[in-house]
Amino acid sequence: MKKSISFFLALLLVFSMAACNSGSKSNTASGKDKKVKISYLTHWAAPQVEELKAAIKKYNETNKNVEIEVRAVPFGNLLTTLTTQSSGSGAPTITSIYELWLSQLVKDGITAPAPGEYANDIQANYPGGLVQAITNDGKVYGYPNEVNLYALNYNERLFNEAGLSGPPKNWEELLDYSKKLTKKGKSGKVEQQGFGIITSWNSGVVHPWLSLLYSNGGQLLDDRHQPVLDSKEAKEVTDLYKQLIDEGITDPSMGIANASTTGPYLDNFANEKTAMIIMANWWQSALADSMGDKFKNIKTAAVPVGPSGDGSHSVSYSWLTTVNAKANPKQQEEAWKFLQWLNGEESGTDGSSAMGDILMGMGIIPSRNSDVNSHQDELNTPFLKSYVEELKNAKSFPIVLGGNELTTTLQQQLEAMEFGNASPKKALDGAQQAISDLMSQHYKE
Repeated sequence: MKKSISFFLALLLVFSMAACNSGSKSNTASGKDKKVKISYLTHWAAPQVEELKAAIKKYNETNKNVEIEVRAVPFGNLLTTLTTQSSGSGAPTITSIYELWLSQLVKDGITAPAPGEYANDIQANYPGGLVQAITNDGKVYGYPNEVNLYALNYNERLFNEAGLSGPPKNWEELLDYSKKLTKKGKSGKVEQQGFGIITSWNSGVVHPWLSLLYSNGGQLLDDRHQPVLDSKEAKEVTDLYKQLIDEGITDPSMGIANASTTGPYLDNFANEKTAMIIMANWWQSALADSMGDKFKNIKTAAVPVGPSGDGSHSVSYSWLTTVNAKANPKQQEEAWKFLQWLNGEESGTDGSSAMGDILMGMGIIPSRNSDVNSHQDELNTPFLKSYVEELKNAKSFPIVLGGNELTTTLQQQLEAMEFGNASPKKALDGAQQAISDLMSQHYKE
């Protein structure tokens, strides 16, 4: 009797263990089948978002375990969205960021360094200068994607109408051409400005001004991260702006930008009410869409050289795609895997990555070596050729802690001068003091 009971208990134990093991295998299997959800935050417009979604669809053909949601916000809201939503269930896993923000995002623990395999991929396939710009304390923090710099954009039809041939090469010619290209109505109101500037957007205000400063032999910060805006070179640039505005050649009210970095400044150039403007290459697609057949009249050239300069030196900057350090390990793993594919040759067409194809569709110079080689014909167009040629002479915007605040501070002082609320000297003195205080907060000796 005792043997029967023992046998029954043993048999029951075997069935119980089998049932537990069966349940464990079932849970594991369902865990494997469950998709990892990640999100991709970008500032791209609708057409590029659709191209990104198409790339994701292609990726999912062989990677069915991940679900990628694309979220888009205007450029003006991108950094705020990232920093305020960096943690929690709705936080973006992948974000495209301006390199100027990287130092602060790393300091705040928002951006994750690339694991070894991906860091090696980035270091092997991108120009060294770009890799250096996205490296912080020896760690690489994302996939570089776009390279941008500034050039003089001008309307050849308006030039021909004014009897002008070729772009201005120096500031004396810039002033002379601008006067000849300006048209005013009977009331004295500017109907066509010879030279346009951008307002209401920090980089749009600062980068063209700084391109002229670099082309005049000046600099923004010294090696100790302190401003050098009390220089002769900086005064000459600001005086140039003041003269253009005082003589009615430039109308700041025509240069307003919105949160999407479009608006009146683009509309006035597209509608041939602005003859010249210093602008970055990435606006090609928006400009072409706005102008239609008239886009063929737009040519580009090096930024005019100032009286104290030794050559044209545009501001350059880049963007990178990063992974949220606060995402869970599985999300981070799948995010890096997707980014490697998106930026790899197998994802696009004719040797280009899907990222390279998307960027070139916007007129943006891609940064991956193989993408540049693949898109040589497109980079040799009348619009982009000057940008590509000037890359070797460009100077990077300083990558420093508080870089976005620095840009906004300088914007505010320059706009005070542009709208008649401060003299050039007062604007530069104010910028020098405010930026000095800001940099001292971040770089205490």
